[in-house]
Amino acid sequence: MDIRAGIIAAIVLSVIGGLFIFRSGYRAWLSARRLTFYRIRRQRERGGLFTILLSLVLFGFAFLLGRFGEPVAYRYFPPSPTITLSPTITLSPTITLSPTISLTPTITDTPSVTDTPTITPTPFIPPVIEALFVSEVTPNPAAVFSPLQFTLDCSNFLDFESATVFRNPIRYMCAVFTYDQMIPGSQWTALWYRDGQLAHYETIPWDGEVGGYGFTEWEASPEEFLPGTYEVQIFVGLEWKVVGQFILQGDAPTRVPTLSPTPSPSPTVTDTPTPPPN
Repeated sequence: MDIRAGIIAAIVLSVIGGLFIFRSGYRAWLSARRLTFYRIRRQRERGGLFTILLSLVLFGFAFLLGRFGEPVAYRYFPPSPTITLSPTITLSPTITLSPTISLTPTITDTPSVTDTPTITPTPFIPPVIEALFVSEVTPNPAAVFSPLQFTLDCSNFLDFESATVFRNPIRYMCAVFTYDQMIPGSQWTALWYRDGQLAHYETIPWDGEVGGYGFTEWEASPEEFLPGTYEVQIFVGLEWKVVGQFILQGDAPTRVPTLSPTPSPSPTVTDTPTPPPN
């Protein structure tokens, strides 16, 4: 059982227990009204009200668990980010032909081209965006981020639908993650690439907590979300933390051109000559 499932189970048990305790206290309070003796009736009423108050405490505890349980738990039990391994390129061996006649070579041929596997570059912040840094707080190099989850609605971190393939038209995209050991005020950056070209970015001082849920978002007109493979890179300071990808399919809507009105020519008055008198 993970942290989220444990907190949900604790909330459900607290709500169920609160309902049973509230029912018991309410029945005790009602039964006290039928007693004849004043002192015994008052004691029974106080016991019922105390039981109802205890059920309200359980309901409040369930609400606090749902509101603050996960961020507090992640502060003491930080999530471990998963490392995505880059596949290595395996060269296929060439077939060597066996000659039927052995000739004595006089010249040794030296190959002019050597197959060398390409190296995947490490994500980095372009100098133009680095020049926009305003924070003077030294970031924590031990800060950790979980893998990115992409969704069209991240208004509720505890309940959202994530995917890696989306279809146009869209006007909003959000990448959700969990984090820990962040220092408030340190510079963090999110770069959005489309097919290797920078399409959107944000770089601001960190205004969240030390640990919990976070997100980076992009909202634009549907014409700007072109189809392709998108990659989101998260940095703390100049240090790369996590990369996530999603695919957007389907053509983006075509921007409707705005027609400018053409002025109509104004008619001119032509003087008609008056014939001379006879």
